[in-house]
Amino acid sequence: MFRKIGVPVIQKLKQIKLKKLVLHSFLLLILFFAGIILFMNVAPAFGGDPTTEQKEAYQQLSNYVDGHFVNEIPTSTFIDPSETLSANDPSGSEVADRDPASPIPVSTIDWDMINSKNDSLTWLGHSAYLLSIDDKKLLLDPMLGPVASPVSFVGINRYEYSEDIMLHIIDEMPTIDAVLITHDHYDHMDYQSIVKLNSRVSHFFVPLGCGAHLIRWGIPEERVTELNWWEEAEYEGLTVALTPSRHGSGRDLFSIDTTLWGGWVILGSKTRVYTSGDGGYGPHFEEIGDRYGPFDITLMEGAQYDQRWAEIHMVPEQAVQANLDVNGETMMLMHWGAFTLANHAWNEPIERALDEANEREVNIIAPMIGETVLLDPDMDISITPWWDF
Repeated sequence: MFRKIGVPVIQKLKQIKLKKLVLHSFLLLILFFAGIILFMNVAPAFGGDPTTEQKEAYQQLSNYVDGHFVNEIPTSTFIDPSETLSANDPSGSEVADRDPASPIPVSTIDWDMINSKNDSLTWLGHSAYLLSIDDKKLLLDPMLGPVASPVSFVGINRYEYSEDIMLHIIDEMPTIDAVLITHDHYDHMDYQSIVKLNSRVSHFFVPLGCGAHLIRWGIPEERVTELNWWEEAEYEGLTVALTPSRHGSGRDLFSIDTTLWGGWVILGSKTRVYTSGDGGYGPHFEEIGDRYGPFDITLMEGAQYDQRWAEIHMVPEQAVQANLDVNGETMMLMHWGAFTLANHAWNEPIERALDEANEREVNIIAPMIGETVLLDPDMDISITPWWDF
């Protein structure tokens, strides 16, 4: 004869089952995060960490607080979306034409022109440039891969181009005297590109802490120079200086702002170049102009903008003003033409920059991706709207 189970017993059994479910869920969550941490430790694309000795040295710096680098003025990385809307869409919905409707027209790279004795600049999309100066070859933020991500199967894909000029570009390059990197975000410091470039590059210049990534990726320590803001280095007759920008860093949730970010001043015998790196508008531009201007050419970040991160990315109109602040003779807009990272039309930044530059009487150039521009003293290149197709 079966005994009837009382209500208290049933409730006790339910409590036990619930506790088991909670315990199992908690264990699965721990295993999930442990797997992520293990993957990040194993996968080299996530980079390395500054050494204990480096971190101790950073503590003496004014731009390093409680284990993190900080901007010169208070800066919010992300503003609560409930407090503001997207910069271009008042409804908050996705705008049209965020991606090109068809392959972007690009220029076949003219290696003979690049390898000549002339100072020149070749845009490789987004913020990547090949700079020829004083017969030296410098690569700026060489994100030359197809995906802005630590893994190939997930991430932001590069736009399709009319010619696949990026496929063998590293193999076709001449020996690179130096690579200059502004910060360690994936759309600027690409693991696959760096690994392929290793045997073709003589030296790397990076902000403080970023050398740990390069060393993990097989770059010998003696070929890496780290700089703080306003520090200079002499290299092969050139002067390079890291300048402040209003941004941040990090390749995962555990390394936010543990490495520095910035822009670069590059001074040759005839040509003075400034690249802003990523960052919001601020008083640092005038100080850069006072210390190092005028510049023959400035490369200004002014795309991938949104009101939610307005303090760490400029809009095109601010980029034009920043060029005036640093005393730039000619400017070029960067941070577009390769990846969609914000909620605006892919070609809107250049249209806004051109309108503002024309109104402010600023000389602006807009070459095609892959096109080489000679850095002449009286640079004035007619603009063809190749992005309008």
